[in-house]
Amino acid sequence: MSTVVVDRIQPTLQPGNHPYLTGPFTPNYVEYNATDLEVIGKIPERLNGVYLRNTQNPVHQPLGTFHIFDGDGMLHLMSFQNGKCEYRNRFTRTKAFQEEQAAGHALYAGLIDKPSLAQRPGWGARGGLRDTAATDVIVHAGSALATFYQCGEPYRLDARTLELKGVDAWGARVLPDGGISAHPKVDPKTGDLLFFNYSKQAPFMHYGEVDRHNQLVHYVPVPLPGPRLPHDMLFTEHFAILNDFPLHWDEELLKQGKHKLCYYADKPARFAVVPRRGTPQTGVRWFEASPTYVLHWLNAWEEGDEIVMHGYHQKTPMPKAGYDNTGATMGPERYGPTLYCWRLNLRTGETREERLDDRHFEFGMVNAQYWGRPYRYSYHMVAHPGAFLFDGITRYDHTTRESQSYLFGKDRFGSESPFAPCQNAQAEDDGYVVSFVTDMAADRSECVVLDARNLAAGPVARILLPHRISSGTHSCWADASEIVSDWPGLG
Repeated sequence: MSTVVVDRIQPTLQPGNHPYLTGPFTPNYVEYNATDLEVIGKIPERLNGVYLRNTQNPVHQPLGTFHIFDGDGMLHLMSFQNGKCEYRNRFTRTKAFQEEQAAGHALYAGLIDKPSLAQRPGWGARGGLRDTAATDVIVHAGSALATFYQCGEPYRLDARTLELKGVDAWGARVLPDGGISAHPKVDPKTGDLLFFNYSKQAPFMHYGEVDRHNQLVHYVPVPLPGPRLPHDMLFTEHFAILNDFPLHWDEELLKQGKHKLCYYADKPARFAVVPRRGTPQTGVRWFEASPTYVLHWLNAWEEGDEIVMHGYHQKTPMPKAGYDNTGATMGPERYGPTLYCWRLNLRTGETREERLDDRHFEFGMVNAQYWGRPYRYSYHMVAHPGAFLFDGITRYDHTTRESQSYLFGKDRFGSESPFAPCQNAQAEDDGYVVSFVTDMAADRSECVVLDARNLAAGPVARILLPHRISSGTHSCWADASEIVSDWPGLG
């Protein structure tokens, strides 16, 4: 292994025995470039692109109570080219990160703290809450885009080198409305970036599109009855689907400046069907369904008069008694996410619902080339009981409803695992599934590459990393053809 230490960040954090500051969540502070990595097995020659994963790595001692999603953003990258690979990791040096580095201590409050703790007025990513860009990552218009789930600025990085390019110019136009939420999507057919944002000011939510040249070309309000907490979105060829779920802040307490999360089980889940740019239909149509919350979606498409949506329906959106709000009890039993199908009939206005599987799944991925169109296979993380960790990956066949799984092993925890198509792929599942795995017993991390058609056989390649990395959140795969970079390649 050949490694270069690019930078070392000096933390002021005192982790103590906090469950999300120690063990698999121990933060990383050294930034590496690593080549000639030890490989157990063989890296497939037809795998050419990048696997990117976002992570929370808190640098400074919190002002108040630490929550699992409060950490500073760090991207981990594995580049693949002609059977070779390179690993890199970098902090995403957002404006808030740079401010706190200059101060030498925390300036922003945590997710469950009172905003008054922060040395910044207001609530949200431009107020008391730090914009970390630590939630999601996607590749659009040739480069990586890192985003924050409480909305913030769109941060661009080179998708091969992780060099920070800065905030997209179009971000200034949407920032007054909250900026951009995590979980934007890229339409593989058009190259457009589809995004939404939300705030505490009317109209409370917006939808926008940025074209393949990185120009904001569409931006419209999607009015809500009040402030909401959406997290993800869907799209089809002609529509974007946004959400109004009955899990949000207590509206009366919010008037007093207090933020208390409540679940209104007597209110329906609502879906906004928003016409996309260039679609002749005008106006937003709303559909109602049984009350729930959906943290993450899988896919959607148009089928006759219907829009079909797949995602994770939560049986118990609010924590049960005995669960705290620090993120220390984030296991699947907390909210019971199961694979679910909604059908919105554009002709009759009716909604049909069906549970597809009773198992607790989350953080699912599909072949991104099939986003917005019918698909067959999805890849789901197997949640570790009682913690925000993953024990394995399950492949689900939506045609036969058969599945197969690969478990990482005792005290081995993986991360969200995207599908990586082979070069010149001949079928939807002609490719691999990749994941970063942390092995607590061996005190190391690795990148595993699995045959998407035969997950149960285990990795075709295990690539050992130069350090043990912390557990993270979302990830993506981007083919080499999608990337514009000054990266010299692996030779």
